[in-house]
Amino acid sequence: MNENKWIFPFLKANKSRITFILFLSILALLTAAMLTFTSGYLISKSAIPVENILMVYVPIVGVRTFGISRAVFSYLEKLAGHHTVLRILSKMRLKLYRILEPQALFLKSRFKVGDMLGILSEDIEKLQNIYLRTIFPTFATIVLYIIVVCAIGILDVPFAFLMALYLGLLLFFFPVLSLVLMRQKQRAFKQRRNGLYQKLTDSILGISDWVISGRSKSFIKEYEKEEAIVAKINHQLVQFTLWRNLVSQAVAALIILSLVFWSSQQYVEGNIPVTLIAAIILVALPILDAFLVVSDAFEKLPAYQDSLARLRKLEVPIQKKAPNRVAIETDQVDIQVNQVSCRYDQEQAFSLSNVSLDIPQGKKIAVIGRSGAGKSTLLKLIQGVIEPTAGSVTFNGESAASFQADTSSIISVLNQTPHLFATTLRNNILLGVEEATEEELANAIKLAQLEDLVSSLSNGLDTFMEETGQRFSGGERQRVALARILLLKTPIVLMDEPNASLDPKTEKALLNTIFSSLNGKTLIWITHHLVGVEEMDEIIFMDHGEIVLRGSHKELLETSSRYQNLYALDHPDFHLS
Repeated sequence: MNENKWIFPFLKANKSRITFILFLSILALLTAAMLTFTSGYLISKSAIPVENILMVYVPIVGVRTFGISRAVFSYLEKLAGHHTVLRILSKMRLKLYRILEPQALFLKSRFKVGDMLGILSEDIEKLQNIYLRTIFPTFATIVLYIIVVCAIGILDVPFAFLMALYLGLLLFFFPVLSLVLMRQKQRAFKQRRNGLYQKLTDSILGISDWVISGRSKSFIKEYEKEEAIVAKINHQLVQFTLWRNLVSQAVAALIILSLVFWSSQQYVEGNIPVTLIAAIILVALPILDAFLVVSDAFEKLPAYQDSLARLRKLEVPIQKKAPNRVAIETDQVDIQVNQVSCRYDQEQAFSLSNVSLDIPQGKKIAVIGRSGAGKSTLLKLIQGVIEPTAGSVTFNGESAASFQADTSSIISVLNQTPHLFATTLRNNILLGVEEATEEELANAIKLAQLEDLVSSLSNGLDTFMEETGQRFSGGERQRVALARILLLKTPIVLMDEPNASLDPKTEKALLNTIFSSLNGKTLIWITHHLVGVEEMDEIIFMDHGEIVLRGSHKELLETSSRYQNLYALDHPDFHLS
């Protein structure tokens, strides 16, 4: 099963630690059983005259020994268990990051914020219970089951079979019954609760619109309705658990009564001394405690399976990188897009169809077209995030998707909404280039025309930008992102509508800064606006995944009425001479 990739590899990697934990678990259970056994024997032995003080002193020492060792083994088992599980969780989080990182460019289009919160807070975090509450205690209880049945079998084989039946109900029958009957309820509960994450985060992100619309009470009412459904399912789960526990306790009581009857018979028949009757009955208490928790552990399995299924959905087929490939170590990178076609699914239409481009180092290209024309797919292909269904995308003859190192060594991206972290302005600019010198940092700030902004701040570069850089305007945030790119010094820069949502004056100023500071770099600019396209060497118009129009700004103005009309929309004062 695919979900085993999230369980078995970690079990295998930590098998020595897990073996040690299981050994400690068994010792903790056995010492707990021996503590009650020696306590029962001591109580019985103290109630009758003894021939020698050693007859009482030995069990006294035993009680002390098992009492201390039980606490020690129990503590060590919990310490080792949590230590190992936290190690496993850290590896799981790393694995999750490595899965998400290649999907960074289209993560938001595949998953909602609530989904990601649910995965991070519920799925990964709660998977520790698979180990702590299911695997470890169940295995230890199975070993204890074998020891108990064998121990009783030495004295009375038929009674051993009876105990095997009773304990089997607690260890196998009730857990499996809980799993079968509550599978759908557990999954429904988990999915509904994850739905609440989605609904809540979606509403919080748009809370201002809820308030402005005057429908905030409507949201609260709808959310409470969904929450009531979750609470109802949870109540049904709790009710089932209570009834199952009642029946399990009844079986446990039957086991105790059977032991009372059996030990009495053994005494009457002369097989055991009277002092062992209380010991045999009391030893059952910690043993039964271990058996009674197994049903609870199995009842949660559907929820764990749902978590594993959600984690599995994150995994998209990532093409394997070619072995022994290194990043291109040159400032001269030529891009060749050769008859590329691409679709995300075999049943879907092609996002790109037979596209060819030759982009030598330093060439500036603008890619325009309506939404869904294939512009973003072209960018992902050039970045090596996805591979073409047909054709090839190469850097200096090497496949864009074949780099063992990330294409970030040669490509930078300036998008519409660059993320600025809740740290200082300095740290945001130095993102990815922590080793940059003060001279390099100052030069990047100058080229990005951030000097006036930095000088206006009381703490300069050490000013905190607040969450998502909210204290700065859209143009200022774009300039910070531009300074990042200048520090990276990559020969290729992809621009995904960095001028969108800016006012005309800020847009023009930003574009002038970009073109002047990125002179000599290859620019591939996706845009819906034709402001600034005069600076481009070639303009490509895409529609339905195909290039339907291409040429320089001057050529298209002279030959294409369609381009003239588009250009006039962004330049009201334009008149063709």
